[in-house]
Amino acid sequence: MEVTGIIFAGGYGKRLLPLTNETPKPLLEIKEGYTILDKQILDFKYAGIGEVFLLVSYLEEKIRERVGKERFGVKIKYLTEEKPMGTLWALNNALQDIDNDVVVRNGDVVTDINIKNLVDVARKNDRIMTIAITRMQSPYGIIEFNDRIITSFREKPPLDLFINAGIYYIKTEAFPYFSKEYDHKEIEKTVFPELVEERKVGSYFEDGVFWRSVDGMKDLEAVRREYENRMDKPWGYEKIIVNNEKYLVKELYLKKGFRTSLHYHRYKDESMHVLEGEGYIEFPNEDKKLSATAGSIIHIEPGKVHSIIAKKNLRIFEYSTPHPQDTVRVKDFYER
Repeated sequence: MEVTGIIFAGGYGKRLLPLTNETPKPLLEIKEGYTILDKQILDFKYAGIGEVFLLVSYLEEKIRERVGKERFGVKIKYLTEEKPMGTLWALNNALQDIDNDVVVRNGDVVTDINIKNLVDVARKNDRIMTIAITRMQSPYGIIEFNDRIITSFREKPPLDLFINAGIYYIKTEAFPYFSKEYDHKEIEKTVFPELVEERKVGSYFEDGVFWRSVDGMKDLEAVRREYENRMDKPWGYEKIIVNNEKYLVKELYLKKGFRTSLHYHRYKDESMHVLEGEGYIEFPNEDKKLSATAGSIIHIEPGKVHSIIAKKNLRIFEYSTPHPQDTVRVKDFYER
């Protein structure tokens, strides 16, 4: 069953002025040559979504010029909002041209939420819409105390409260709700409350994944810090933690249901320390698989062809000799 992607990409980004005077918010770079919109389209691509509608308005010509009719092998279509009509009008306009379920996302959210798994989960439940949610982060440091003595200070920790993550799976059965007449222009104030009241909305949650809505300069700076030494991959990302003459430390994050390429290292001798999640490391030439669960440490010698597979979201610290470019891919499982 096909799924179409939809991205709200028409906002003014007023809180990001002067950057957004000439650059629409979705085209702001999170690292050199890599924009918010690039990441979102790639997220769709690796979830198996081959067609994306961009709902554009402000500086739409810049988006059309950058993205074109195809980006990273994904077909791109545009729907233009000539004047501010709200998200309800824009989404309903798009749904008129679509005959299958959709994944809708806000164009200013940078996240590692697993779109492919969201689709799988949402298809199987009996709700006509599923909203991805994320744990709210405290905007302030939290103080804990006992008998007037401060016992700890936690800098902006995650709270046991949840917010809308800005990604929605909408089944075709829900489409008629978006064509109704409402007093408001935004989907969060119209369709969503009605569907919630009718108990037709499910939730999707992944704990510990990166999520940031780029609403202002502090948000953009936080995302750019995240990406300083990070490279997104079809399966997740890798981030360099330490790189010196003696050793290299990387953080690898694999999304559930994904795997790395089959590869080997000519010189790099590495040890994998699994921090969280569940998966395994496959050594096809030896017909061997090693379990990778929290606490596991797996040593991989140079020349050993292997692939890491995630059964659940998998986070690994890779400790190795200092050869950051020493990877020979034998087989890729995703178009790069």
